[in-house]
Amino acid sequence: MSSTEKSTYEGFSAEERAAMKDHAKEQKAAARRGSRADKAALAEKDVLAKIAEMQDSDRVMAERVHAMVLASVPELAPKLWYGMPAYALDGKLICFFQSAAKFKARYATLGFSDNANLDEGSMWAAAFALTEVTSEVEERIAALVKQAVS
Repeated sequence: MSSTEKSTYEGFSAEERAAMKDHAKEQKAAARRGSRADKAALAEKDVLAKIAEMQDSDRVMAERVHAMVLASVPELAPKLWYGMPAYALDGKLICFFQSAAKFKARYATLGFSDNANLDEGSMWAAAFALTEVTSEVEERIAALVKQAVS
């Protein structure tokens, strides 16, 4: 790089570094837990605690997403993933909720990992912006989660 060129990369943001630290804490906590049942119960407790910490609109949406995901596919196991509520099947991440406040975004996100079976041809959505969770949105979330594990 010449001295006249300026690099635009400034490293990870404070929010991204915090998410990585959250993930490391989650991994350490999971490793210390006892039986599989204990791990599952404590993981769900952690998810509910993280949701409770969220700001008002994010918290309301996260609570509804949590309820919809578990009602749609009860086999999904709640867990934290980079400090976000997430849901896994047989240990593989399927979907997650990211609050708007976490990364100072204008909307919350319902995201799906590459383990989700949402494939539609050569291109498909893997994340969805959420500004409100209405009954119509709940139906769409239920359908997406069911499709993701089919």
